[in-house]
This record gives sequence, structure tokens and C-alpha cells, in this order.
Amino acid sequence: MKNGADAGEARGEGPRKLGLCVLCGLPAAGKSTFARALSHQLRQERGWAVGVVAYDDVMPDAFLEEASARPLPSQWKLLRQELLKYIEYFLLAVINGCPMAAPPNRTEGMWEDFITCLKDQDLLCSAALEAQSCYLLTKTAVCRPLFLILDDNFYYQSMRYEVYQLARKYSLGFCQIFLDCSLETCVRRNDQRPRALPAETIHLMGRKIEEPNPEKNAWEHRSLTIQSPAFSSEASPELIDLLLTALENPVKYVEDNMEQKETDRIICSTNILHQADQTLRRIVSQTMKEAKDEQVLPYNLKLLAEELNKLKTEFLEDLRQGNKKYLCFQQTIDISDVISSFHYEKGNIVQKYFSKC
Repeated sequence: MKNGADAGEARGEGPRKLGLCVLCGLPAAGKSTFARALSHQLRQERGWAVGVVAYDDVMPDAFLEEASARPLPSQWKLLRQELLKYIEYFLLAVINGCPMAAPPNRTEGMWEDFITCLKDQDLLCSAALEAQSCYLLTKTAVCRPLFLILDDNFYYQSMRYEVYQLARKYSLGFCQIFLDCSLETCVRRNDQRPRALPAETIHLMGRKIEEPNPEKNAWEHRSLTIQSPAFSSEASPELIDLLLTALENPVKYVEDNMEQKETDRIICSTNILHQADQTLRRIVSQTMKEAKDEQVLPYNLKLLAEELNKLKTEFLEDLRQGNKKYLCFQQTIDISDVISSFHYEKGNIVQKYFSKC
């Protein structure tokens, strides 16, 4: 399989200018409005091909058994990973200049919404090849610089890191835009929506959200925070410069070297295992304290403690063995990555018990 640079050079065109932009922030921070305005400006003023992939639109509730139900956190995680695989299939088609194939395993409703999303933005044709599960790219998608803007909360840095990994895999540009909006404003806007989220969900996300931190994570160095609702419909020179820089300086492609990876994993695991153990213990202890403050019933407290300690044990074993059952990245080199992933899995457990208060 060719990476982005190899494919472009093979056609004698030089590398394609392709980029992924992660748009993150709390629900109702104004991300979708911002994404539409930015997309329009980039098309009109820069002549770029732009695709906005709004996760809430492409991962609908319609395929659930109960229309009024919401997916469990574990379901959302699987759906997010599936959607990222769809995006990878599209990028592969663009890189190699060929029709986009459909993944063999897919959620039909979500896949159809993804295809519609790309067609509506002039990136895919309404072609006869659809019967063969292939989709033709438009001239716009093939001939112009292309930016995909992924619009979602992305409140854990591990969620954003998955997108960065995809950019690194194919030597794509990568950047992040964080819409900083007060919790009170988000709750007020959310209340005005036809299908509003529970206010508690936004408050919980506000406590958990991990803003881009370039000083701590080198891979987040191309990040920009924009105040919402202060932003205007016109992208600032600083934002345009961020996008241009990302396109001109794609993430360096890293060849797979299994032997080196294993050596690095052993060294890394040895160094962080003790630190991870101590940190996860503190997280479990703090979570149990919060559960007691929330007046979770004693029997449920016992079950919660058992599940959290089991998760901690499995996480540490994962670090020792390198099984990557929980860690979604290829190689964990920072304790913050481990902690973020643990928080994500812990949230799936905690929700079952705190909701029973």
C-alpha cells in the first residue's frame, strides 16, 4: 500500500496536498456553523476542495433499535473508529487516483450518510459504479488541494491522536482548531435545539475535556484556539496560516519497523509502568470518592469498585504485554496517553452507576 508521497510521485505529479483538520469543542460551541463558514471561504478564496465530516450527522440514531435511545459509550467508540475507517478509504482513493471502495464490514445507515456527505460537497460522483460498491471521485476531489474538516467534540486528546495517526500513516497535513466557548453559553444554546442533549452531559464533558496542549504533546503543535461566540464568519489570517502550513508540511511518514517498535515498547513500558500504576490508583480512588458524593448506593459502590479495579489491572497488564486491547495508538510513549485512554474507558463504566443515583 502506497503512502501519500509515494503515490503522487509515482504519477509524476509530486505529492498531493491533502490535510486533516480536527475541529473540537463542547457541544453547542458553534463548531458546525464555524465549519460551514470556513469551508465556504476556503472554496471561494483558495479554490480548495473541502469536505466537512460532521460526526453527529454521519453517525445517526436511526439504526438503533429504539429511535429515542442513544448509543452506549462503548458503541460510540466503535462507531467513531468505523467512521475513521471510512475516511481512510476515501483518502486512499484520492491518493491513488482511483474509485473509492466500500469497506467489507460497515454499518449501512452510517455508510450511506457518509457517502451522501461527500456527494453533497462535490467530492464523490453519483456514478453507476455504486452497484459494485465503488464510488467515483469528482474532478474537484482529484485535482485540487483537499482538506477534510472533522467536526466533533473530540474532548479526549486520545480521540484526536487517532486522526493524527491517520495523517502520519499517509503523510497528510494535520492541524487542530479548538472552539473555546463558556459552559453557560453552550448549555443555553443546547436548550434551544430541537434535539437537545441533557444539560448534565455537557457539564460532564466540560469537566473532562482535554484542550489541545502543544507544550505537552509535540504532535499537537499545529493547534489554534478560537474564542466562541467571538469568532466572525471570516477566517483570521492566523487560521489561514495554520491551514496553509499544515498543507505545506505534512506529518512525516514513519516506516513500520516491528523490531524497533518492540524494543521501544519494552523500554517505554518499563519506564512508565510504575508511574501508570500509581496514577491509575489515584484515579480509581478519586472516582470512588465522587461516587460516594453522588450518593451511589452501597451495593453499586461495591460493583463500581470491582469494575474499576479490574480495568486498572487489565490496563497495567496491557502495558506489560503490549496487547493494545485498550490503547488505541500504535505505540504509547507518554504517560498522558495512557491516562487519557484510561479516563475514556473509565467513563464507560462510571456512567452505568452515576446514572442510577
